[in-house]
Amino acid sequence: MLVLVSCKNKEAEVKTIEVETAEAKKELDPNATYAKAEFTVKGMTCAVGCAATIEKKIAKMEGVTFAKVDFEKELAMVEYDEAKVTPTSLEETVTNVADIYKVSDMKTVDAFSNEAKTKACEPGCEKDCCKNGVKSAEKMACKADCKMACCAKKA
Repeated sequence: MLVLVSCKNKEAEVKTIEVETAEAKKELDPNATYAKAEFTVKGMTCAVGCAATIEKKIAKMEGVTFAKVDFEKELAMVEYDEAKVTPTSLEETVTNVADIYKVSDMKTVDAFSNEAKTKACEPGCEKDCCKNGVKSAEKMACKADCKMACCAKKA
């Protein structure tokens, strides 16, 4: 026996709901002191479940203005207000997501690792240090003042 039920003469109700996402740009406090931290996250098994979940948890922290977790490099990059966030609170947030995640090599940086590479090279470079991790359309060449080891050995 098959029974079908439908509603007649019922118009769909449309509601607009504002949703805050991790990508939403947070307002910066002009009086705040911001710092950038990089640290290793061990124990992740996938990019979608692990890395994305950790990234979202960090991004939701009050005082965090940017969060990125790179699954392949096991690297988290976070920019935060020093008055509201500490390296310890970042570590606690990650380890509270699941017991399998371990944080190590916490350090404060002037620029994230991926920013340093982009700023050190120019379009067209075929050297491995400039093209690794960079899409082929964005290959870089070493600048005259580049400090990267492979660029320092220019011929």
